[in-house]
Amino acid sequence: MSAAPAGSGRRGSYQATKPELLQRFRKVQGQVAGIARMVEEERYCPEVLIQIRSATAALDQIGYLLLREHLAHCVADGVRGGEGDRYLDEVMEVVRGFSRR
Repeated sequence: MSAAPAGSGRRGSYQATKPELLQRFRKVQGQVAGIARMVEEERYCPEVLIQIRSATAALDQIGYLLLREHLAHCVADGVRGGEGDRYLDEVMEVVRGFSRR
């Protein structure tokens, strides 16, 4: 599968891990629903904050998995196809976004 720059409308190359990613997203959805229930129940703030951090960490892990797949497939294909700078610039922008938090 060839790589595609951002906004191109083409699919990512993570299809092989799609079931794992979807399972992780379902888990995060459950965590977020649980956090909302905690707020409704007026649970102690530090308990809620701990759960928020846990959900955030789970989303970060999904992001790292997607980034790894993108590097291993799309960026590698782009480099082999002579468009390395374009793909590396794109991935560096994504990495910058992760590091802004």
